[in-house]
Amino acid sequence: MHFIAVAGTGMGSLAGLFKAAGHEVSGSDVAFYPPMGPALRSWGIRTMEGFSPHNLEPRPDLVVVGNVCRRDNPEVLAAKERGLATTHMCAALADHITAQTSALVVAGTHGKTTTSSLCAWLLDVAEREPGFLIGGIPHNFERGYRLAAGGRNRLPVAGEGGRRTPFVIEGDEYDTAFFEKTPKFWHYRPEVAVITSIEHDHVDIYPDEASYLAGFAGFIQRVPEGGLIVAHAGDPTVVALVNEHARAAVAWYGVDGEDTHGMPPHWLIAPGPSDESGQSFDLYVAGTDALRGVLPLSGRHNLRNAAGAIGAVCQGFGVSPRTALRALSSFAGIARRQELRGVGRGVRVYDDFAHHPTAVAETLAGLKRRHAEGQLWAIYEPRTATACRKLHQNRYLEAFGPADRVVLAPLGRSRIADDEALDLDLLRRGLEDRGKWVRRAASLEDILNTVAEEANGGDTVAVLSNGAFGGIHERLLDALETGSS
Repeated sequence: MHFIAVAGTGMGSLAGLFKAAGHEVSGSDVAFYPPMGPALRSWGIRTMEGFSPHNLEPRPDLVVVGNVCRRDNPEVLAAKERGLATTHMCAALADHITAQTSALVVAGTHGKTTTSSLCAWLLDVAEREPGFLIGGIPHNFERGYRLAAGGRNRLPVAGEGGRRTPFVIEGDEYDTAFFEKTPKFWHYRPEVAVITSIEHDHVDIYPDEASYLAGFAGFIQRVPEGGLIVAHAGDPTVVALVNEHARAAVAWYGVDGEDTHGMPPHWLIAPGPSDESGQSFDLYVAGTDALRGVLPLSGRHNLRNAAGAIGAVCQGFGVSPRTALRALSSFAGIARRQELRGVGRGVRVYDDFAHHPTAVAETLAGLKRRHAEGQLWAIYEPRTATACRKLHQNRYLEAFGPADRVVLAPLGRSRIADDEALDLDLLRRGLEDRGKWVRRAASLEDILNTVAEEANGGDTVAVLSNGAFGGIHERLLDALETGSS
């Protein structure tokens, strides 16, 4: 097996799966930075820096082409000239890794990584021995991937409801490859699907809302009649698309107090008290059974994620609700999702992947509820194609509502026309008009100095970025302790 552009999170993890399944695996990329570069080598994968036809020697049985590759990639051209079998990562996963399992695919604009990780952990505690491929690192496991029970040497036995050993996949709606311009999650053959939310995103791939909705409609249609869709009733777009396109049975979930758009939730969570250890809740199953649970994560959005995961593993794979709740209480979270990186001078520093205004608002609201004392800082770096554009210019005014202080970093993309780009000055003025303390930072050092000088013990700092952000988290903790960058 040879992977072209192997150092991304998804491709690297898939390469690890193939190695774990007993294949000889090699991979090439422009560079092998931590953490994926060292991880690939530790898994026994032969890595080659740069793209060259020589990387296809010895002749591989299958070449997997990453979705960042262009059609003029030297290895892609050489593979075609030599008549090598080629595919994309989605087909490689579905054809060679999950073919003898029952796929549980988690889709949605928000909450995919957390919900996928929850599903994998709940199934694991319930001894369903799931495999999984998740775009983050769940702290309950050593890495973001694992083969299903028995690897490639034993067919998984039939489980509850006639399903086989589950394999959990975080179902990304991004496009598949330059030669397959369809959403990734169309290729995963789900028997059970969770749909968390649908809200226009990835404007570089989906220029308008209609094209984005069409991608999700196609995913919903691909869940077969004997399958199960566990869908968030609190999202009107999810409700509309599922009702229009679903062939499979549908189970709705939600959080008490939200509009469920006429859909009675089979899985309903009623929030209880919240503190630094997490939040308690009552779980109502089919409107009757009430069970008390505890989620070690903050925020109503994570209660929704938990409800979806519970519904998928219980109704889809026969896990008892009591077992699911027991597992939930020991869920350790995911790297870069409300991850506490440390405390410096009494100031908590959190890392979170949030960049869409909905995710920003939910993350900040959850942290504000968890840490009511002190001020909540939001340090925001817009990096994605959507976040760097003015598509959600006005929505960010609401998104930063829970924060007491907002620091805006420069845009993470420089090749966006001025008339399309998010206007950070306009955003700053709008937030100030709402009474917010706002700083538009010129550099990372400016951010570090601002927090070191202004933050006080008891404050909480939420760093919101989907990138490395110059190693800001450790540098922030150092600056808080020393008083400068």
